[in-house]
Amino acid sequence: MAYAKKTAKNEAYQKLKTDLKEGNPLGNAYLFYGEESYLREYYLGEIRKRLIPAGFEEFNYHALEGKDLTAQSLTEMAEAMPMMAERTLIVVTDWDIYKLNEDQRERLIALLEDLPEYCCIVFVYDTVAYKQNKTVKKLCKAMDAHVTPIEFKAQDTSDLTAWIARRFRALGKQIDRQTAEYLIFLCGGLMTGLSQEIAKIGAYAKGEVITQRDIDAVADPVLSAEIFRMTDAVSQSDYNKAAAILGDLLKMQEEPIVILAALGSQLRRLYTARMAIDSGKDKYWLMELWEMRSDYPAKLLLQSAKRVSAQWCGDAVKMCQVADLRMKSQRGVDPAEELKLLLARLGAARK
Repeated sequence: MAYAKKTAKNEAYQKLKTDLKEGNPLGNAYLFYGEESYLREYYLGEIRKRLIPAGFEEFNYHALEGKDLTAQSLTEMAEAMPMMAERTLIVVTDWDIYKLNEDQRERLIALLEDLPEYCCIVFVYDTVAYKQNKTVKKLCKAMDAHVTPIEFKAQDTSDLTAWIARRFRALGKQIDRQTAEYLIFLCGGLMTGLSQEIAKIGAYAKGEVITQRDIDAVADPVLSAEIFRMTDAVSQSDYNKAAAILGDLLKMQEEPIVILAALGSQLRRLYTARMAIDSGKDKYWLMELWEMRSDYPAKLLLQSAKRVSAQWCGDAVKMCQVADLRMKSQRGVDPAEELKLLLARLGAARK
């Protein structure tokens, strides 16, 4: 069942791409959600370009915020005829439709069941998380029947590396696959953040070919990459480097409890990598276990795990659990100092 739902969501995304590319008629109602805001905004722009003639946006394009929006006002706007265009487009952002009262739900259902052919509505979930509430069955049924949900997920590594290469080519630069995968590892797999990093790197790099040194010089690593670097330094018994990374994170005002959560997660990954080595499992086992999109982080994890024992990994995970309990339950504890103490204990255990 889960696979079927996932496939259906992918099919909806692929159909929208095909419809826009081939000029097929677009639907009357969509629901956009998911973490990849870059793609979401791109396809909103493509729908707008398709439906609304240039110069007539004021009459035919309407952007609404969900806060204080009523089904009545949305209905009135949806029923307004287009001017010098075949269709109108309404984009509704962060309207949590499953929290509407019964009267508002009924009015929304009535609109969806009789939405004018000339109107296209796109419900966008940006800062509000999207999740169907199955207890409001009539609304769920109406949404399933009349609205196409499209989830914009982080792209697969193969698609992402190809996109990164295209972005650098537009800047007159080249990047090979391995360096692109390093960029993804360092800066995360979301296109919104990567597009900003690509612009910086492209402006900085002197040569035509982008190198890892170019990336390290100007890119801002995501927290998970910094935590990996920190634990990898500990695995190499380089406490000074690990402490410097932690110090930089604290200076950047990362919340200690967030750092600890990321550290605990990374140590659990390291533990499973050590288990994989001891039991003869390969990188693909790790990729499946942790839902990794490429083998790049799996290979790095296995390299790091070769330097530590299963005993150390188990003890390290327990130390994190103790630190987490102290930081959350004991008064007068300085979270930053607890983190520094934890790192010192992890380093001492390696000697």
